[in-house]
Amino acid sequence: MRVLIADDHHVVRRGLLFFLKTQEGIEVVGEAVNGKEAVELAATLRPDIVLMDLVMPEMDGIQATKRIKEQFPEIIVLILTSFSDRDHVIPAIEAGAAGYQLKDIEPDELVEVLHDLLRGEQPLHPKASSELLKGPAEPAPHTVHPLTPREQEVLAELTKGQSNREIASALFVTEKTVKTHISNIFSKLGVQDRTQAALYAVKHGLTESDQR
Repeated sequence: MRVLIADDHHVVRRGLLFFLKTQEGIEVVGEAVNGKEAVELAATLRPDIVLMDLVMPEMDGIQATKRIKEQFPEIIVLILTSFSDRDHVIPAIEAGAAGYQLKDIEPDELVEVLHDLLRGEQPLHPKASSELLKGPAEPAPHTVHPLTPREQEVLAELTKGQSNREIASALFVTEKTVKTHISNIFSKLGVQDRTQAALYAVKHGLTESDQR
């Protein structure tokens, strides 16, 4: 697992570097002191995961996350910050972050989160999750472009972390059909990947197959 650390605080970077170096299977390939440098290093180093602070000079973590995901969608971004309010959580997720954790996380738990991310899971700190559950701050895309009953069922399964094959088996359809439904769901909800779609479903109360 190749990791890039992006944080403007030297002590934080040193602490993360020191600890992660002791973990088998994890290599810290670079350190960025601001968002602009994080984008540049992501382009040259192509890490598997970027540990991204939010408040940094020159370019903040949200802008950096958005640029990295636009250029290199395969790179996973984990937000590691001190802020858990919706003004930080929601923009970070919308920018493409796959996970959101606070800096008070236990070191061993952080390692588990990194492995969860590589497995395609969506590790969110409870405080971050609570912000997403407070409801939308503006009209939701699904009210403008409603999902079909079948798309609602697929989204409900996707939110459970099911793979395309598992969804196909549960709904008695082909994997190709599932892929088509997921593509339509992404388009209607204005999201880019499964993580964002699942978070959207939770945020807007669409975790059940019947849309309310």
